[in-house]
Amino acid sequence: MDDVANDRVAVITGASSGIGAASAVGLGAAGYHVVLTARRLDRLQEVAAHITANGGSAEVHELDVTDKPAVDALAAKLDRCDVLIANAGGAVGAETVADSSAADWQAMYDVNVLGTLHATQALLPLLTGSGAGTIVLMSSTAGLISYEGGGGYVVAKHGTHAIAETLRLELYDQPVRIVEIAPGMVRTDEFAVNRYRGDADKAAAVYAGVAEPLTAADVADAVVWSVTRPQHFNVDLMVIRPRAQAAQYKVHRVFG
Repeated sequence: MDDVANDRVAVITGASSGIGAASAVGLGAAGYHVVLTARRLDRLQEVAAHITANGGSAEVHELDVTDKPAVDALAAKLDRCDVLIANAGGAVGAETVADSSAADWQAMYDVNVLGTLHATQALLPLLTGSGAGTIVLMSSTAGLISYEGGGGYVVAKHGTHAIAETLRLELYDQPVRIVEIAPGMVRTDEFAVNRYRGDADKAAAVYAGVAEPLTAADVADAVVWSVTRPQHFNVDLMVIRPRAQAAQYKVHRVFG
């Protein structure tokens, strides 16, 4: 692990729960001052309290990444940013393309694509100015392959993937690494429930019979490992799945 984190600053979007919260905890333990952002201030404060109780350093900012002026305002408050974890995202609905809602597609595009764009644009001057910046974009295996019922989310995460690839080309001569983490089946408290509009039974069925889906902590481990490699070491794309998931919908399940 890179042992020179010291006073380095990591900004995490979508840090109030799931992968974002776990990544903030992991980076705090690695010695980074973590700036936690999300819409739910109370949840951010809980995560920050956990980090500081374990000897880390953290601050919180209520933020909606789809609000570009708000993202710009946050960036203006910061004196330093060495790492951006562009994690805010999510899925809404599992309808077919024919039956899906344009409003749902717009919401997913706004947070997964434009939210990532806003955070990257706002913080890029600080990341470049640090002389050793790292941007981690949280995409998904949905950004690499399509599947039935995934339409809007697949489109949005393909957008996130495209941002990562394009940034890497455009910043090839700048001191900023572009890392893309693409998780497969990850069981968190909220992702599937939100996707199925609060239907806990449908959310549970996604993981039914799978002994060990990935957890937020598993993905956070990948995030922290990628960030703490030596600066010349770039993880272009890391695809991570549970062993039970051989492909997007080829999953080993055991019932009974």
